Amino acid sequence: QVQLVESGGGSVQAGGSLRLSCVASGRTFSSNAMGWFRQAPGKEREFVVTIRLSGGNPYYADSVKGRFTISRDAAKNTVYLQMNSLQPEDTAVYYCAASRIFSIAPLTTISKYEFWGQGTQVTVSS
Repeated sequence: QVQLVESGGGSVQAGGSLRLSCVASGRTFSSNAMGWFRQAPGKEREFVVTIRLSGGNPYYADSVKGRFTISRDAAKNTVYLQMNSLQPEDTAVYYCAASRIFSIAPLTTISKYEFWGQGTQVTVSS
């Protein structure tokens, strides 16, 4: 099992920035990819970004490309999501997820991820 704990959410004004963190514990060596998803009120959970832990470029949703950046600190078992130029439509609960699936193609669907954090709220006001 892999346990994931997110932090760093909060309230900001449009144009502001936040950095989310996701700390993994447990059988972290079994994970091959990490991802961030978000769920706005009344909407389905949607893909934000994914990264293969073995290397390679991250893959971003079009809606966040150029504004969000994923990074990781392997020594700390931590994945970060730097969010810049935030807009009200970015308001959502953000979830970190881990997958044991090895895939060349980016993992962008919820069903590919077995382990999830509890989520952290991001609120962007206009």
